[in-house]
Amino acid sequence: MNKIKLMLTSAFFTIAIYSFSQEVTNTKFGKGLYNVVAADSSWSMKFGARFQTLFIGEWNLNEDDGITEGTSKFLTRRARLKFDGFAYSPKLQYKLELGLSNRDISGASAYTSNSPRYILDAVLKWNFYKNLTLWVGQTKLPGNVERVISSANLQLVDRSLLNSRFNIDRDMGAQLRHHFKLGNVVIREIISASQGEGRNITSDNLGGYQWTSRLEILPFGSFKNKGDYSGGDLKREEKPKLALGGTFDYHDRAVKNRSNQGSYMTNDVGFYQTDVYTLFIDAMFKYKGFSLMAEYADRTAEDAIAKNSDGTETGDVVSVGNGLNAQVGYLFKNNWEVATRFTQIQLDKKITGKDVETQYTVGVSKYLSGHKLKIQSDVSYLTVENSKDSGLMYRLQIDVHF
Repeated sequence: MNKIKLMLTSAFFTIAIYSFSQEVTNTKFGKGLYNVVAADSSWSMKFGARFQTLFIGEWNLNEDDGITEGTSKFLTRRARLKFDGFAYSPKLQYKLELGLSNRDISGASAYTSNSPRYILDAVLKWNFYKNLTLWVGQTKLPGNVERVISSANLQLVDRSLLNSRFNIDRDMGAQLRHHFKLGNVVIREIISASQGEGRNITSDNLGGYQWTSRLEILPFGSFKNKGDYSGGDLKREEKPKLALGGTFDYHDRAVKNRSNQGSYMTNDVGFYQTDVYTLFIDAMFKYKGFSLMAEYADRTAEDAIAKNSDGTETGDVVSVGNGLNAQVGYLFKNNWEVATRFTQIQLDKKITGKDVETQYTVGVSKYLSGHKLKIQSDVSYLTVENSKDSGLMYRLQIDVHF
């Protein structure tokens, strides 16, 4: 009996190994791990994965004492699975992206049913008439260009301080997108209505809704391979390409201190609500390996200081103010790139109590297979007005995208 069991077990494992043995696929590196289309062309799916391994070293610099302290860490900055394709008709596309790293899923609260926030994108895109497309679900809002660029396609290790202070990130709702041409000029229009509290929210809407509009003008025509939403000029545009964009975001009765991001502002009756307005103006230019990206952000609020029902201040404030970010880079023919960035954040000191922050960054990247496989490193120096302390940060990151 034992011999029979052993034979059956051996046969089972032999079949299993044979069934799951190495299989040759027609897909190429960076084009997805799996790509399939139904025989009747009723649906398709492409599956991809990516991760970023990051090292960070940080030191505090004091005018009197020099280097006073330092820290370092390794982490998986991002680890994600992405599924996209079409359902029923090529005019109805979908995208599902899941985050697996701690940074990707952090933010669990009572408003997300105390659950990790695995879902990044879950959106349907219906091209229902000519150049009109309706997006429904959870995805990035049409905010500043740096935010909409995928974290897999960044020119430096990570996004700027302007993005972390002012971006409107992802939310759940609907977007209507349209584009047209006037001669060589490409014009895109986007309007969006969303819940206004960020991604993966399961509670009732606690404030009002968020309304976003964006206009983009490409005076010299389209970039190669959507290069206006990718860091660096990896396609080496043969002719100058320029994209000019502007976004206005109105958040009715926001309950978070950074529009739909940041912390909830609570008071004695539940939540403090105030209208928040965010403006973005940005530009992207590329030509023969040279790239330039510039952004300006401005945020105001009807009443930025959170209060209780009796008028006393709660201690919460809306992060109102403005920011400027500019970065330039040059890609050599051997696929090494050097880039530099200047960022300045000027929050309203009377409201936030924060001084002007200025950060200078210099980075070097080696693209082994475009943005799909690259090594990036940068050094940043941060100063704060009226402070003797400044910060020095070094980062090294490997990005792999199957």
